[in-house]
Amino acid sequence: MAVWWATSVECQSALSRRKREGVLSPEGESQAKTVLTALSVGWSEIQPVERLRKKAERLLMVHPLRAVDAFQLSAALIWAEDSPQDQAIVCLDQNLREAALKEGFTLVP
Repeated sequence: MAVWWATSVECQSALSRRKREGVLSPEGESQAKTVLTALSVGWSEIQPVERLRKKAERLLMVHPLRAVDAFQLSAALIWAEDSPQDQAIVCLDQNLREAALKEGFTLVP
C-alpha cells in the first residue's frame, strides 16, 4: 500500500472532526487510531518532492480538485510510475474518484 506523505495527518483530522461532531465515540476514535497505526507500519509513503508538486499543479488545471486531493492523486501517479492502467486507487471523494478514473486508475470501492 502506498500513501501520500500527509495521509496520517489527514486521517487524524477526519477522526478528530468526527469525534467533535459526536459521530465517533472516544472508544471508536481509539479503535480507529489503532487500525491506522497498524496500517501505517506496512505502507510506503510518497514524499513531498518537486516532481509531486508539479504533477499536482497540472492536475489542478485539468480536474476540479482541492489542493490536498491533487497531492494525493499526484502521489498515486508517482507510485504508478505514470502508468496507472491496471492500478487501483482507494478513494471515497467523488471529485478525486472522477479525476483518478480520467487519469487511468481503477477505482476501489
